[in-house]
Amino acid sequence: MTRKNKLAVLIMILIGAGIFIYEARDLNGAQLIHELLTLDLKWLLVAFLLMFGSWIIETFVVQIFIRSEADDLDFKTALRVPLVEQLFNAITPMASGGQPAQLFALMQSGVEAGRASSVLLMKFVVYQFMVLINFVLTLFIGFDQVSKHFGALALFIVFGFVIHVVVIVGLLMVMYYYKFTKKLVNLVMIPIGWFVKPEKKLAMQSNLDHKIDTFYAESLHLKREKKRVIKACLLTLVQLLFYYAVPYFVLLSLGVSHVSIVEVIVLHVMIVMIVSLFPIPGGTGGAEYSFKTLFATYVASPSKLILGMLLWRFLTYYLGMICGIISMAFPPKSKRT
Repeated sequence: MTRKNKLAVLIMILIGAGIFIYEARDLNGAQLIHELLTLDLKWLLVAFLLMFGSWIIETFVVQIFIRSEADDLDFKTALRVPLVEQLFNAITPMASGGQPAQLFALMQSGVEAGRASSVLLMKFVVYQFMVLINFVLTLFIGFDQVSKHFGALALFIVFGFVIHVVVIVGLLMVMYYYKFTKKLVNLVMIPIGWFVKPEKKLAMQSNLDHKIDTFYAESLHLKREKKRVIKACLLTLVQLLFYYAVPYFVLLSLGVSHVSIVEVIVLHVMIVMIVSLFPIPGGTGGAEYSFKTLFATYVASPSKLILGMLLWRFLTYYLGMICGIISMAFPPKSKRT
């Protein structure tokens, strides 16, 4: 890790600690400690296992896409990819560092750069599709209750949904309407040229053309690898369900048992969608606020709510950061098995 990355980790930890201290400022310290000491650890263990399980399933997805006559990665080496991704997703705005970090991890493992890029592209497209499917399902199941009780957040949720749909539509257009998409981008660049210098417009257009060409070339792999894509989709669906179920078991560990797992999954999907809109690394601030707002009606005790927020945030954010740091400390041998 570079000095800049280490500084980013330290800053995010300090910000997280500051948020928790601020939220707990009016709480009874003795009551908070009592809640902590009376946690039902078996349910907390289940939440831990679900998080690790989601990373293990993502590891299988990496192996599925890597596996060929020439390439293969053993489980231990492949596991570094999602862990490194967790770290750099956590310390970069809009999780922008996750993709380059995965590419670096695969290249460290001996996978050729072009092949690694192709694998990550297929993995990204599958993940985005499954996130969208999960979100659409939860919109049908639980958006009514969210919009009824949490009007302001509902607007963020709709906005997040629109962004995801636009991303998916854009990917599909490049895959199936390549020439039309190129022409459409050229048209969009015309009004942009009214506000920027010609050199900058030319650089932007060249960059966009390169990305579209690269994505189209790599998307041909997706069309040829239908069986792998279907397997990866099913595994990614399970991976997401594991992740979305984490707060349910956190609530059980706090003795909050009057909510259904479906309700909690719906709310967690909504939180993830809201957090994705915040440019701050890890959606810090927005994540905690969303959790408090959405789960306040289910958790009557303020100390339980804040402790639940802390445990949830640790499991879904800081734990991945810690595991990513550990995995970075043990680089793999550049050897394919």
